[in-house]
Formats: sequence, C-alpha cells, structure tokens
Amino acid sequence: MITTDRFVFLHLHKSGGTFVNECLLRFLPDARQIGYHLPRSLVPPEAAALPVLGFVRNPWSYYVSWYSFQEARPKPNFLFRILSEDGRLGFEETVRNMLNLGAGSLRLDLLLRALPGQYSNQGLNLPRFALAPIRDTRLGFYTFLYRYLYAGGSTPVVVGRLELLRDELIPMLESVGQPVGTDMRQYVEHEAPANTSSHAAYAEYYGAALRELVAERDAEIIARHGYRF
Repeated sequence: MITTDRFVFLHLHKSGGTFVNECLLRFLPDARQIGYHLPRSLVPPEAAALPVLGFVRNPWSYYVSWYSFQEARPKPNFLFRILSEDGRLGFEETVRNMLNLGAGSLRLDLLLRALPGQYSNQGLNLPRFALAPIRDTRLGFYTFLYRYLYAGGSTPVVVGRLELLRDELIPMLESVGQPVGTDMRQYVEHEAPANTSSHAAYAEYYGAALRELVAERDAEIIARHGYRF
C-alpha cells in the first residue's frame, strides 16, 4: 500500500504492483509505503477519504504467473506447498486445488493452520483470518483477493488492467490530480517489468476443463474488466 497526499495505491498480488510501487516511491516525494499487499480496510484514517488506485490482470494469466513464480523459488510459500503437495503436482492439478479453496476443499483447513495469525509484511501477506472467509464462496482465489483488497470505503476505486499498465498508469494518476513529470513518464514507458516470472504464453498451460473452471470461479473479474481466454 502506498499513500500520498492525493491518492492511495493498493497492490493486488502478481498484478503489476511492484512496478507501480517502485515508480511512485522514486518520483513522488510524498509517497509513503505502508505494509505490503494490505487491503483497503487498513488504509490509515487520514487517507481514508482519498481516491484509490490499483491494477488487475487476466485471471488465466494470474494463475500461470503465480504458479511459475512459486515453482522457481528455492522455498515456495505455504500456499504453493499445500496446493501442489510439496511440488509433486503439476500446474493443472495445483491450480484446480487453488480454485476449489472456496468450494469445500479440505486443503483450506490445512492452509489456514499453516498461515500466520497476523500480517507479516512479506510475500502474499495473507493471515489465516483474512483467508478464512473464502470458505463456501465458490470464488476463485484471485477474485477473492480482488474483493478482499478493494472492498469497502466511500471513495471510488479506479482499477487499471496490467496488460495496459504503461498506457493507463499516467492517465490514472492525472485523473486524481497528481502532476507527472517527464522522468516519471519515461520510467513508465521504458523501465523493465519488476518481480516477474518466466513462463510461456498462459494459454499453453490450460486444458478445456481448467479453462472453464477459471471462467466460472473468476467470472466477476472477467466480466467487470472485459477479459477473455
């Protein structure tokens, strides 16, 4: 979470937030980082009336990015280890387990026992009490995170698409009255992506059944932001 005098930026997991955080902290003198992946409900009172900015990505792409990033780590997080059975399961089986956390999966109980009881300001930074409400929602994990991050508050949330970040970030900032200098514009246009994972085109990872399960579980994001497979 980044707060400034004019707006708040919320960092949705694996959705371009690291790039935006680095940009804001580099070029805006009043930008202040508060925690990591924190939701709107934890915006400080003095910033609660400010507009909120964020980004989202194609859900099918999100699951590929998450899986590839964790698989490549020497020590994957608890979420990956439980859903993949310590790396024994491949992409389709692991992501299917992820999509079923809100649909009666016994793995949810295993995961809740493994997660910390409070915010740690590292990694996904999702304590057990924050994930527990996914139970019986039948929401995809990414849609659950989206709701958890952006819900609440009385001011509008402007959510851009990761796929258009270089085109949308500057207009989003200007829409809330944030002046943008030439150096910042050049950074947004040309700086390399941050915190990325190495993988093929996301469509290559999906069979028909898993593709449709994402369409069902993450229908809210897909419809709201005009995504398709």
